[in-house]
Amino acid sequence: MRHLLDTTDLSLKEIDDMIELANDIIANKKKYAHICEGKKLATLFFEPSTRTRLSFEAAMYELGGNVLGFSEASSSSASKGETVEDTVRIVSNYADIIAMRHPLEGAPRVAVNKSLVPIINAGDGGHAHPTQTLADLLTIYREKGKLNDVTIGLCGDLKFGRTVHSLIKAMSRYKNVRFVLIAPDELRVPDYIIKDVLIPSGAEYKQVEKLEDVMSELDVLYMTRIQRERFFSEEEYLKHKDAFILNRAKLKDAKENLTIMHPLPRINEISTDVDDDPRAKYFEQALNGKYMRMALIINLLKWGGNLEY
Repeated sequence: MRHLLDTTDLSLKEIDDMIELANDIIANKKKYAHICEGKKLATLFFEPSTRTRLSFEAAMYELGGNVLGFSEASSSSASKGETVEDTVRIVSNYADIIAMRHPLEGAPRVAVNKSLVPIINAGDGGHAHPTQTLADLLTIYREKGKLNDVTIGLCGDLKFGRTVHSLIKAMSRYKNVRFVLIAPDELRVPDYIIKDVLIPSGAEYKQVEKLEDVMSELDVLYMTRIQRERFFSEEEYLKHKDAFILNRAKLKDAKENLTIMHPLPRINEISTDVDDDPRAKYFEQALNGKYMRMALIINLLKWGGNLEY
């Protein structure tokens, strides 16, 4: 039985094969419409979510399966004090696979010790969000035709953004990927990402504070939200916030084939005047999440011997 707690749980070949499967699902939806008939996905969301939860549900329904679960901790026995381990042990009697989101880092890793079925980490605190990363990888691949030899700029909250941490871990495994890390000092990537991921991988990287200074270099721009609550003072927040809002004016030096991404939800970090730019791919990115979750569900069930495919 296999679980997905982090993108590093998958080999590069498994990721590449999953991208190939997702692309086949996109091209041949009817082929996969009944593959999970009789299977059930449990969505255990101890933390609110819109895109991720609905994407998982849509993925399972489109595979012909069914969904059960809860969308917030208050509607589960967690509100009575039940442990994650007990919740998962019980629910794994009712479902064939579990997608779990939790505000505490490491909670899904604790859950796998008691689960009878595969666990998918649908986001744990500020640690990781591997299925978002799979959506990101599919988006980059569909736009660029490759996952190597690209320069990717990650902009905004790089300290607390779990989507950023997961994407860096995944992309650093591909050849000739260059990272441009764009953030104020207060929100730079954690030291462990530099020391444990980027340096060992040998990937080229640099840290800058102004998006405009590096826009012309980028093949991919991955925007994230600057969070007011992360600053020590309102003055510091106000000093930085406008520098990390993407609008049409800031795209004047960008490449014609730039791919603009965002894990969503967007607040104000991408102006709506960018939405009609053909380089804006964040809504396609959200759709790609459904297809990659379909591919992931198929593979985890297959690897566990619970699906013939």
